[in-house]
Amino acid sequence: MKGIIDFNILKRNLKKDVTGFKKIKIAILADFASQLLTQAIRAYGIGCNIDYEVFEADYNQIDRQIFDPSSELYEFNPDYIVIFRSSERLLKQFYKQDSREKEAFAENQVDYIDSLYQTITNTLKSKVIINTHVEINDNVFGNYSGKTRSSFIYQIKKLNILLMDLSQKRESFYLSDIASVSAKKGYDNIFDPKIYVNADMVFSIDFLPYIAKNIHDTIQAISGTFKKCLILDLDNIIWGGIIGDDGMEGIQLGELGIGKVFSDLQLWVKALRKRGIVIAVCSKNTEEIAKEAFISHPNMVLKLDDIAVFVSNWENKVDNIKYIQGILNIGFDSMVFLDDNPFERNMVQQGIPDITVPSLPEDPAEYILFLRDLNLFETASYTEEDEVRTKQYQEEAKRKIVQKNFANEEEFLQSLNMKSDVKAFDAFTNPRISQLSQRSNQFNLRTIRYSEQEVREIATSGEYVTFSFTLEDIYGDYGLVAYVILHKRDAYTLFIDSWVMSCRVLNRGMESFTLNKIVELAKQQGFRRLVGEYIPTKKNELVKDNYLKLGFTELENNIWELPLQNIQNAKIVFIQKK
Repeated sequence: MKGIIDFNILKRNLKKDVTGFKKIKIAILADFASQLLTQAIRAYGIGCNIDYEVFEADYNQIDRQIFDPSSELYEFNPDYIVIFRSSERLLKQFYKQDSREKEAFAENQVDYIDSLYQTITNTLKSKVIINTHVEINDNVFGNYSGKTRSSFIYQIKKLNILLMDLSQKRESFYLSDIASVSAKKGYDNIFDPKIYVNADMVFSIDFLPYIAKNIHDTIQAISGTFKKCLILDLDNIIWGGIIGDDGMEGIQLGELGIGKVFSDLQLWVKALRKRGIVIAVCSKNTEEIAKEAFISHPNMVLKLDDIAVFVSNWENKVDNIKYIQGILNIGFDSMVFLDDNPFERNMVQQGIPDITVPSLPEDPAEYILFLRDLNLFETASYTEEDEVRTKQYQEEAKRKIVQKNFANEEEFLQSLNMKSDVKAFDAFTNPRISQLSQRSNQFNLRTIRYSEQEVREIATSGEYVTFSFTLEDIYGDYGLVAYVILHKRDAYTLFIDSWVMSCRVLNRGMESFTLNKIVELAKQQGFRRLVGEYIPTKKNELVKDNYLKLGFTELENNIWELPLQNIQNAKIVFIQKK
């Protein structure tokens, strides 16, 4: 993987055949000429096997499209609505305000944005993405602008903060942080005055791919496609030098010279770990020597507790990464591998085509800026459970090692003394339920994504029955790992709207345990049959036979039925917590 693609090269994607690509409907509403931006977004999507079906509103028609219920926007019914508002047009509005209005400019603008959002979501289930604003200092006040609320730069900075606050309150409201990207590139590099005058475009041609990537990354994260794991080589990645040759004392690490590059990278990796990204090590080294730095080097930021799976040996890295994947049980397309050696990078990319392998700069001093620019770890959600994920995977590695000592899988599962807390959705579980719906792709029968607000509505609706499941064993607590949403179709039929389970607990018998709970409730409430559906995706082939294995009969293509008369509970290895 390399950096951002040139716009003219990016446009070549528009000529590609998109047959078989995943289709996503997006609407683009902008207060400036957006034709080339729309091309960039579509082209970026095609480069990632996504066919963005785009409705592009006419120039500066945001209000008409949103506030008119008969507009083309509502007829199009997009999955995502992307609203672009330019700082240049805001500046013109600002100049027309009186002194009192200028001081309240940011608050009034965010109220307007909220009204757009509320109007949209009252009618559509679209996710709304709005840009933060490029910070233009018109130098009317110069450096004094920070000391007066009447300056435009003060108000635009405040507006960006208020937009961030609003996004935390509105669950289907997301930000495309153009302000941060523009701060890195510089206003002179993102704004072309000639294009602005002649075509009313506020972004330069060279900046369009950055915006396209930003929008694409946000949409993919919301829809459940994102990176979950960072795998690290060690020599000349986490520290400078080769620890096997230079010894622990000879590696470059700390606040002096090139050592600070690697210390800064470790700080970034540790921040990712705390956010919930799983960190693994895959290095050609003697394990004892490699681990010594983590244990004893005074300038190491990363510790062994930060590493979910540590693999250091002299085997080839393709096999070692496959071993790591076997423990983590996540898709290769959810993994990123960092290695300074082009030969090793190429070997891994050839051996595991789905994994992301950035082509790091030759100079380590450029590593961190390059990686930040790629924005590989975009996310659309965050919960406190994310912070303990590393510990959970370390516990899973222990289970894998112990499992080898048992004659068969049933004996091993019995030895785990697994327990599950089963209950209906509530205020404490709703955020994790929503996150699991967004993140889980393998054990996800219908791959229906739910926002937290939608989960709350389901939980309080009389039309649905809900279950959440936790799991713990002698090695640790997985937390909330599965949920089921059952729709009461009629007096006799329960339809399995969603059946989702974390990949971390596959092959633990949770499927049978879950079905037992569904059957018990269905019988208690007088239902006579369960109906389930399997909707195939590229990632959920794992569960294509789930209903068949559990005794359901196929009624038609991927629609399954289980009559409840005389159904006996399946044998399980779980104990339900009281």
